[in-house]
Amino acid sequence: MVFGIVISIVIVQRLFELLIARRNEKWMMSQGAFEAGATHYPIMVGMHILFFISLLVEVFFFNRQLSPIWTILLTFFLIAQVLRVWCLASLGKFWNTKIIVLPNAEVVRKGPYKWIRHPNYTIVATELLVLPLMFNAFFTAVLFTLLNCWMMTVRIPAEEKALKEATNYTEEFLLNK
Repeated sequence: MVFGIVISIVIVQRLFELLIARRNEKWMMSQGAFEAGATHYPIMVGMHILFFISLLVEVFFFNRQLSPIWTILLTFFLIAQVLRVWCLASLGKFWNTKIIVLPNAEVVRKGPYKWIRHPNYTIVATELLVLPLMFNAFFTAVLFTLLNCWMMTVRIPAEEKALKEATNYTEEFLLNK
């Protein structure tokens, strides 16, 4: 019961975020933005879809039960959701699931972006670990934590390269430490 409720809410949330991303992408492209890292994006999307499939399979087919510490893990997950919304709100029209860069735009330095360059990636990593652990889905937790680490070794450099080349990213984040 708890699993069905949680997974349904998360999936609906992700679908809603994709609608926001699509709207933001259209606006940014109309302003002259470009996409970077397009070759890895389908792999990342596939990884996230497989995460949900793996979680569903592991919980239902292997009859995983709630963790004895599920309330603690749920608390971490809910905090991550609040931080996720904070990231999206801080970036506003610049938030996207793709790497969409508007040349000559000033990078966002508010909200969690005051303190950390990629807070949303930290939140995603937390979710990919905590959500499966809530339901004792250890295989999914380990596999997708490792896959996400690998994906971030591709994605973050691609994003930073695009931002350095087209915005004031270097001045804001690398020179003003």
